[in-house]
Amino acid sequence: MENTYMEKNKKIITSDILKNSIKDSFVKLNPKLLIKNPVIFIVAVGAVLTTCALFFDFTLFNMYITLGLWFTVLFANFAEAIAEGRGKAQAEDLKKSRKETIARKLNNGKEMRINASLLKPGDIVVCEAGDIIPEDGEVIEGIASVNESAITGESAPVIRESGGDRSAVTGGTTVISDRIVIRIVSEAGKSFMDKLIALVEGAKRQKTPNEIALTILLAGLTIIFLLAVATLPSFFRYSSSSNESSNYLTIPVLVSLLVCLIPTTIGGLLSAIGISGMDRLIKKNVIALSGKAIEAAGDLDVLLLDKTGTITLGNRMATDIIPLNGTDIKKLAECAMLSSLSDETPEGRSIIKLTKEKFDTHPKEIHPAMVEFIPFSAETRMSGMDYRENGSVRNIRKGASEAIEKYISICGGKVPSELKQKVEQIASQGETPLVVSEGKDILGLIRLKDVVKGGIKERFEQLRKMGIKTIMITGDNPLTAASIAAEAGVDDFMAEAKPEDKLRRIRKEQANGHLVGMIGDGTNDAPALAQSDVGIAMNTGTQAAREAGNMVDLDSNPTKLIEVVETGKQLLMTRGALTTFSIANDVAKYFAILPAVFAVLYAATGSMNGPLQALNIMKLASPQSAILSAVIFNAIIIVLLIPLALKGIKYRAEGANAVLRRNILIYGVGGIIAPFIGIKLIDLFINSIKII
Repeated sequence: MENTYMEKNKKIITSDILKNSIKDSFVKLNPKLLIKNPVIFIVAVGAVLTTCALFFDFTLFNMYITLGLWFTVLFANFAEAIAEGRGKAQAEDLKKSRKETIARKLNNGKEMRINASLLKPGDIVVCEAGDIIPEDGEVIEGIASVNESAITGESAPVIRESGGDRSAVTGGTTVISDRIVIRIVSEAGKSFMDKLIALVEGAKRQKTPNEIALTILLAGLTIIFLLAVATLPSFFRYSSSSNESSNYLTIPVLVSLLVCLIPTTIGGLLSAIGISGMDRLIKKNVIALSGKAIEAAGDLDVLLLDKTGTITLGNRMATDIIPLNGTDIKKLAECAMLSSLSDETPEGRSIIKLTKEKFDTHPKEIHPAMVEFIPFSAETRMSGMDYRENGSVRNIRKGASEAIEKYISICGGKVPSELKQKVEQIASQGETPLVVSEGKDILGLIRLKDVVKGGIKERFEQLRKMGIKTIMITGDNPLTAASIAAEAGVDDFMAEAKPEDKLRRIRKEQANGHLVGMIGDGTNDAPALAQSDVGIAMNTGTQAAREAGNMVDLDSNPTKLIEVVETGKQLLMTRGALTTFSIANDVAKYFAILPAVFAVLYAATGSMNGPLQALNIMKLASPQSAILSAVIFNAIIIVLLIPLALKGIKYRAEGANAVLRRNILIYGVGGIIAPFIGIKLIDLFINSIKII
C-alpha cells in the first residue's frame, strides 16, 4: 500500500488528530450533542450547577470541584472526538482522490463529453486507458485493467470484464489498459465512494443493539442514583437540626457524589469503543455498512464459506503425472508440456511449471509453420497441438477422460484397461484427472488438485475453539466435496449447492437460533448475503452482491471473514472489559466519597467522627480532599483508558466463560484496586501542596 489512507491509519493518534480532537471536545459541549450520551449529559448539567453555585459561594474547594466536573465532560468528549478524528482523517484522504471527471457518454452510438455529475442510472459510458471511471457501474462490453488503489490501497491493477462476477467498477478508479463500455448504476453523490467517505468519517454511524441496551442500562442507573441523591438534602437538614450542626450539604458536594456514583467511565468511553470497532475493520480494508454487522460478527456461531477461492486457492494445480501402458515418464512429461503451450488457463500453466520443475522439460523453439495449436473448447473438452517434426506429424492431446477416449476411438486406437480404474481412483480423492495422448496411444494422466490454502485448517480450528461451526459450500459432487472438507478441516459441507440451497441453509440455521455469516461476490450470492446476519461482499463482485451485503471487502479476499469475526469479538470483549472495569471502579470510589459526604449525617452530636467513618479505609485526610480526589480521579481515568478503547483488548480465541473469568480477574479486580491507589495518591498530593 502506498500513499493511501489505509497506510496512514497505522498510527493510533497523530498530532493533527490530537489538535482537532481537542477543538471538537469543546464543540461537543453543545447540549444537542451531549444529550445523546445521558450519563455525560448529567455530568454536564452538574458542572453547570456548580458553576452557578460559585457566584453565591466562591471557595477554592467549589472551584476545584467545578473544574474537575468540566474536565470529566471534556475528557469524555475527547475520547469520542479522537475516535471520530481518525475516521475524518481517512475520509479527507479519500476526498482528495476524487477529481472533477468528464464522462464519455454514448448516445445513439455517438460519443459526447459531459460532466460526470450529470450522469443518471442507465446511461452508457465508454472508458479507455487513462480515463477515470465517472460513477459506479457494470461493464457490459470489453475487458480492462483498472487501478483501484484509491479505494483498496493496493497498487496492483485488477481485471474488470463484462459478464461473470468481476463486472462491477467503482467511480473514481482509473482504467489503465484497453477499453470497456459501462452501464451507470448510481446517481451522482450516491456512488460507492461517496458512501465509503460518509461511513469512514462516522457521519452515518448508528449505535448497535448492544450499545443501545448498555446506554439504556447506564441511563437507568443514572436516574436511580439521581433520585437517591435528590433525597439527601432533606435527610441532611434533619440530621443537622438534630445534632445542632451548622454544616449543610452543598450543591458541589451533591453533584460530586452523583458523578462518582453513576458509571461515568464507561459512559464516557462507550461511543469511542463503537467507533473504533469500525476503525479496526477499516485497517483490514473492510467497510462495515452498519455497526450492527460488526456486533453480529462477534456473536456469529455459523460461517458459510465458498470452497473455491475461500478454502482452496481457486485454481486446480497439476501435482503429478502418472504413466500408463509402460510409457516412459519423460515422454509423458514432454507431451503434457507440449499440449499445454497454448493453454493460458491456470491449470495449463501449472502443468508446464510441474513438468519443468520435476522433469526438467523446456519448451522448444517451434516455428509457427511447423505447428497447429488446438485450443481448449467447452465442446471438445480437450486441447493440444499438431506438431510437424522430421517429416512426420505428432498429434498430441490432453483433456477429460471421456473426450480423449472418444478421440482415440475415432483415430482407431485402443483405450488401456487400467485407464478407467486410475481415473476413478483420482476422482475419488477429490482431484481431477486429465488424460494425455499422442496419435492413437494414451500415454498417461495428469493429476489436478484444488489446493487447500496454507494455514486454513489452523484458522478453522481457532473458530472451532470459539464455538463457531464452519460449513463449506461447493458445486462439486459429494465425493470431491467430502475429500476437500476433510483436508480443510471444516465441520460440515454442502455439495452440488445452488443459490436457493444456500438461502435455504441460512434460513434453517437462523430458525435454530444461530447467527450466520456468509461471503460472496456473484449476483447469485445476493439473496444469501441479504439473508445472512453478516454478509461480506467482494469489492470485485457484482453491484447486486455489494448492495446485498452489510460489509464490503475492498481487498476481495474471501478468507477475510475470519478476520471480521475476530474484530467483532474483540469489540464485544473490549466493551465487556471496560464495563467490568467501570463498575468495579465505581465500587471503590464509594469508599472514598461516601464516608466524606455522610460524615456529618451520621456523626454523633458535636463530633465529626460518626459510625460511617469506619468505611474510610483509605484514611483520606479530610472530607473535602476525599471528595476532590474522587472527582479528579474520575476525570483522569477516562483519559488513561482512551488508548485501550481505541486499540481494543488483545483478542484470544476462547469461549465466553474463559473471557468472563479473565475480565473479572483483570478488569474487575484491577478496577477495584486502581481507584484505591489513585485516589490515595491524589489525596496525598492535594494535602502536600495545601490547595484547600
